[in-house]
Amino acid sequence: GDIVLLTKPVTLTEGDRVTLTTDVPVATDGTSKPEKLLYAVSLPPVHGQIEHINYPGVPISSYRQLDVVAQKVSNVHDNSHGAGKESLR
Repeated sequence: GDIVLLTKPVTLTEGDRVTLTTDVPVATDGTSKPEKLLYAVSLPPVHGQIEHINYPGVPISSYRQLDVVAQKVSNVHDNSHGAGKESLR
């Protein structure tokens, strides 16, 4: 069925790193196995990247809900100036 994704805004400034938690984002698809959900990054951040904490400096294009629960995924700002607001899709 349907997939529900709840998100909250996160503010990053130059050089910041924010670890994704089940507060930002959390998803469910109505099955009993939410840990198997896979996020695909179709539009990465303009001023940074999404990384797995075990591989800092290496951008990733997908991650699992289980990685979010374990707090192993981070959004890292690249120190560029004038970033303003942006979205991760």
